[in-house]
Amino acid sequence: MNSWNLQGKKALITGGTKGIGLAIAREFLELGAEVLVIARNTKNIQGKLKNSANLFTQEGDISQAPFRQEIARKISDNWSKLDILVNNVGTNIRKKFVEYSDAEIQQLFETNLFSMMDLTRLCYPMLKKSGFASVVNVASVAGMQDVQSGTPYGITKAGIIQFTKHLAAEWSVDQIRVNSISPWYIETPLTEAVLTQPDRLEKILARTPLGRVGKPHEVASLACYLAMDKSSYITGQNISVDGGLSVKGL
Repeated sequence: MNSWNLQGKKALITGGTKGIGLAIAREFLELGAEVLVIARNTKNIQGKLKNSANLFTQEGDISQAPFRQEIARKISDNWSKLDILVNNVGTNIRKKFVEYSDAEIQQLFETNLFSMMDLTRLCYPMLKKSGFASVVNVASVAGMQDVQSGTPYGITKAGIIQFTKHLAAEWSVDQIRVNSISPWYIETPLTEAVLTQPDRLEKILARTPLGRVGKPHEVASLACYLAMDKSSYITGQNISVDGGLSVKGL
């Protein structure tokens, strides 16, 4: 049972100051990992987390290539290897497809998909040095079916799921496992605007067999398992954290 931990692991989490990312950072720290959190604003994160001696932060915009390169250099210089990469950062703009501007679509693709692909590629040398690394990509049920979250958002999340599957096969020779997590509605700042609408919430709960929305820690627990050596034979999988949404018919 002592191996149910992340002792000695070095982890990078993008978008780790709120919602799901914050919950993952909290559990990683509690399980003994050293954690580097990347976000636009990291000023208040220290007060939210215990074991902060193992917490490191870097502020910046992950959608910008120079910043991603800076992060990769920092990991190489300070850690030399990377055991866990959690690609969590993401955003959304909810509207009808024909109402999106080109700039808005580009923003969603750059933030949700292209940036995580590039960061993962930049981190490859450090992940390979780990000898047994784990990449966890946060996707969404919107990548598998329409949940009225906006077409571009769904496309980016579908891209993450396929990226996960292909990369898992390609990087298996380097003992790098790659998996994705697809949450349904979770209580986070990103979903607050939707969950505070009584009509939308009623529809969401009607489609969810467990009859409630999820909590960030319920996603974080899966991320922790996938990051552990305990999940050593799991790769290329997309696992839904959806309260039963994906199996509900009538």
